[in-house]
Amino acid sequence: MITVNNLGLQYGKRVLFKEVDLKFNQGNCYGVIGANGAGKSTFLKILSGEIDPNQGSVDFEPGNRLAVLTQDHFAFEEEQVLNVVIMGHKEMYDIMQEKNAIYMNPDATEEEGMRAADLENTFGEMGGWNAENDAAELLSNMGIQESLHYQKMSELNGPEKVKVLLAQALFGDPDILLLDEPTNDLDAKTITWLADFLADFKNLVIVVSHDRYFLDMVCTHVVDIDFQQINIYTGNYTFWYESSKLKAAQIANKNKKMEQKRSEMLEFIQRFSANASKSKQATSRKKALEKLNLEDIKPSSRKYPFIHFDPERMPGDQILKVENLGKKDENGNWLFRNVSFTFNQKEKAALLGYDSSAITTLYEILAGETIPDEGFVEFGQTITTAYIPNENERYFTLDQEEDLMNWLRQYSENKDEQFIRGFLGRMLFSGEEVYKMSSVLSGGEKVRCMMAKAMLSSPNFLLLDEPTNHLDLESISALNEAMVNFKGNMIFTSHDHQLTQTVANRIIEILPNGTIDSLMSYEDYLKSESVAEQRAGAVTV
Repeated sequence: MITVNNLGLQYGKRVLFKEVDLKFNQGNCYGVIGANGAGKSTFLKILSGEIDPNQGSVDFEPGNRLAVLTQDHFAFEEEQVLNVVIMGHKEMYDIMQEKNAIYMNPDATEEEGMRAADLENTFGEMGGWNAENDAAELLSNMGIQESLHYQKMSELNGPEKVKVLLAQALFGDPDILLLDEPTNDLDAKTITWLADFLADFKNLVIVVSHDRYFLDMVCTHVVDIDFQQINIYTGNYTFWYESSKLKAAQIANKNKKMEQKRSEMLEFIQRFSANASKSKQATSRKKALEKLNLEDIKPSSRKYPFIHFDPERMPGDQILKVENLGKKDENGNWLFRNVSFTFNQKEKAALLGYDSSAITTLYEILAGETIPDEGFVEFGQTITTAYIPNENERYFTLDQEEDLMNWLRQYSENKDEQFIRGFLGRMLFSGEEVYKMSSVLSGGEKVRCMMAKAMLSSPNFLLLDEPTNHLDLESISALNEAMVNFKGNMIFTSHDHQLTQTVANRIIEILPNGTIDSLMSYEDYLKSESVAEQRAGAVTV
């Protein structure tokens, strides 16, 4: 258990939170949410002891072991992968190193020999004899091949390092587990495995994540950082989100009778409870929904951008034809070949792939920014596209520095100030913020600017390469709704499971030499045995 007493933190005049009193209990999983900059990661650093608060204290139950997901992906470059995982249990690892050093010393004294014997007993009581097997099992479950277990961390790629560090945090059944964005750079299969692992985890978990699907799968409680306060609510993210919106609407409509409000709340709780009971959510498993009380939930002070892609004209019959497309990288190696597909009306395809650089290159070809080495792309005459790239830095360079009004005006036929202000206002830039220089924007602000740019062009075909990157949960929810409501066609790539599941009616997976093209939902695609067979039988270029 963790007890937080009168906690407060501020930087200068900026108050993140104050007078916070909380209790985190064993057996629960707490999902920490809040707007960008609210202090989610900072709160976890206070709990871990990495940052000291300005006031208050954090107390742990005596004897509890704390594990934290390491954010430095290069912290263990010269260490063996298997050892890095075991390091997650520091006391066990230190004992292992000390006793092994004694055994390797030919001049060890009798006293040192007795010390080694004592260490062996302690090591065994901790489960040390199974340490390597347990670490190897964690790695294998995450898709790290056995051949990599004895390699140095420096020999692994980025996503593999992320998995090793996650295995390190999970190793040895810690009493308290702190995870900051654990699903970043993880593939869908590993995210599902992690969700199942945490749903069955018996101890205390506190996690920060922008992945709504993941939060819904694992969380029994939501920790909301808002109003310079931190409050805990029973239920998962979806319950918090829907009930917060309902509460805000009811407060705004003061003419409704109180009894009618209560009736709506009770109806909502019953509907949500029925849905949750059929899912694999930890909320259902722990029967936390029985304690739900909508009266305790406050409406969020956070703002949602208004994202709406309104096609100027509807697509005709000829939409998009891609034929035998291929592209080499700068070293002359094929990124992909034999990519072919044709689009029909109302199709929204999630684009998946084994290599993110190959996916991004394909988007650049579709957007007309890169020329393929073979094959062709042909859009219909009625098609107008808007492209939101994964990397947008070239749109916000210092040598083209200008305020947001002038930045957005260059992409608009209508140069009227109020018109431009309106689009910036939809993206939460109001008042003097419209004169903010484009080069100093945060990652999330830049993505919202790219959304405004895309909306201005009134496209009927969207090309979206990881559009949720850098966005907070509010912006992701608004984008998700806009993509669902969009009347045109789109190709998009996203690590957000819920967005992909609710938007895509077609899945196109880019293999080294061809595609897997299926008219099915994302979840059906992930479970499909025929798809797995096609992928396994794919011919490498």
